[in-house]
Amino acid sequence: MHVEQATSKQLQQWYEELTAKHQSFVVGGLNLDLTRGKPSASQLSLANELDGALGGNFLSDDGTDTRNYGGIDGLPGMKKLAAEILGSKPEEVLIGGNSSLTLMYFSILFAWQFGLNGPGSAWRDEPAVKFLCPVPGYDRHFAICEEFGIEMINVPMDDNGPDMDAVEALIRDDQSIKGIWCVPKYSNPTGCIYSADTVERLAKLGNIASANFRVFYDNAYVVHDLTDTPAELPNIMDYCRQHGTEDSVLQFGSTSKVTFAGAGVAFMACSANNLKALKNHLGIATIGPDKVNQLRHLRVIASMDQLRAHMMKHAELLCPRFDCVLKHLQDSFGSSDLGQWSTPTGGYFISFDTRPGLASEVVKLAAEAGVKLTPAGATFPYGKDPEDRNIRLAPSFPTVKDIDKAMAVFCNAVKLASVSQRLKR
Repeated sequence: MHVEQATSKQLQQWYEELTAKHQSFVVGGLNLDLTRGKPSASQLSLANELDGALGGNFLSDDGTDTRNYGGIDGLPGMKKLAAEILGSKPEEVLIGGNSSLTLMYFSILFAWQFGLNGPGSAWRDEPAVKFLCPVPGYDRHFAICEEFGIEMINVPMDDNGPDMDAVEALIRDDQSIKGIWCVPKYSNPTGCIYSADTVERLAKLGNIASANFRVFYDNAYVVHDLTDTPAELPNIMDYCRQHGTEDSVLQFGSTSKVTFAGAGVAFMACSANNLKALKNHLGIATIGPDKVNQLRHLRVIASMDQLRAHMMKHAELLCPRFDCVLKHLQDSFGSSDLGQWSTPTGGYFISFDTRPGLASEVVKLAAEAGVKLTPAGATFPYGKDPEDRNIRLAPSFPTVKDIDKAMAVFCNAVKLASVSQRLKR
């Protein structure tokens, strides 16, 4: 189906056929949800061994009684595992609660209120504070900036990551830019993996940005491969050490989509200077993280080899879901001008671009037919997609059968919205 080449008669015929199909979906009583990248119950069950893993033994390998207070850094064993995941050193790691998003929020809060570079570095004392936001991106990152009144600036993405020419030019010209959000492996929602050139240039930003600038490097999907031959993400801290910019990067990760989404272990890695500043303030807010949960994770997943084997079980559950979405997209739009989409090899999302101006209408039509999609614009700051075309598809939670039904509705909605738009011109 090529709407640009179609005659008025063809468009009208398609419109009538697609409308009839849409109405059949509307009366079908579907109630399906493709909005959030939540693990399915089957994925969560892969970690059921956590229940009872301690068997009454609460002592860690280093002799820590995990039931007690203290240990704000986290258990040494968990710091070691987190360091291997993020490509850092154990002494650079801080273990948090169950959510890396909380660690990101606290890091911005502390930078805002107190500063991470000592007296006089608090962002709140600046005339303006801005963040660069590669788009499409993660809505919860944008929500944190909105919470603090931080101005967000869109930066385009491609298969290699953010447009680094644009990033560097913006930072050179505007010292009020204090950070950039990054999801470097299987980026949310496009699924791209940052190239070595992109990662090195991100590491070098500390040499051209203001002293209290930080790269917020949310490596949420670093172990979430859908293939047993995944592409490797270059190590940003290796580049930082080469260029003397260790203080400019904060890395984040968690086991939230590895074990239990609501009871995982979050962690971050950063330089000694950053770690000292963060711990000074975090130590006022807490006497220590949940070390019991850290220990039970270590009893179940104690090494990278065990982690990789565990993640392949996730891949076995996720691959059929991704394959179902991609088959529908290829069958419906492979030889048309109605849309473009990503084909990720890991992560949790597929990014779909409609023709300009149609994402909101597609989401509306799908909702009418009982399929809930992520709101159009959610992948952009302030919920405003300038071209109104990006839609994030999240196939992890529903069954393959339900995804099949939902994608039939979605593809028909894209076709109907495209034909309707063309008829009105």
